[in-house]
Amino acid sequence: MWTAKVLGVGAVALALSVDVTVRLIRRLRSRGTLKEVLFFPSEIACVEHIFRPALPHSCVCSLPHGVETSFSRLLRHILSAASTLDLCVFAFSNVNLSRAVLTLHKRGVTVRVLSDKDYTAISGSQIGLLRSAGICVRCDKSSVYMHHKFAVVDGRRLITGSLNWTLTAVQSNLENVIVTEERDLVRPFVDEFHRLWVCNDPERRCVTVKA
Repeated sequence: MWTAKVLGVGAVALALSVDVTVRLIRRLRSRGTLKEVLFFPSEIACVEHIFRPALPHSCVCSLPHGVETSFSRLLRHILSAASTLDLCVFAFSNVNLSRAVLTLHKRGVTVRVLSDKDYTAISGSQIGLLRSAGICVRCDKSSVYMHHKFAVVDGRRLITGSLNWTLTAVQSNLENVIVTEERDLVRPFVDEFHRLWVCNDPERRCVTVKA
């Protein structure tokens, strides 16, 4: 009888020990995971050094140089892509954000862009330029706005928030962007992009069900 009790207490102790260990591992992993919040409007500063780090003093424009801003941080996160960039954005007219995407494409990064069909043809839209460069772009075919604003870098880094990829949003609006590599948060966005990408294949007919 005492043996059974001892074994029972031992089993409980072991279970508690395993639970504590798992929680500790998760906490340690969480501490090392990228988490950043960016707020806009961003301070207006030169970003040439981000695109040409080997020539940091090559620009002679009148904007402040060498200043770290929300926008420069956003550009760095986008340009960190080594293999893939999946971009799902409602409006895309910001020239420097377009430049970042084109830079990745030239590096050999696989870039896929999904945008709202009504906003790809507005004045200043960068979608046509991306297409001309050979980047695969698809437009949402549903009868509602494709209002997402998120990007997934290398399948592991999520960039999302209220920010449209426009000059007005970056320099004039009160906006937010969250950057994270928390797998439980990144995975649903990876899945959503895949769903929308497949659904909006020009050769596929996809029926949108309205609530």
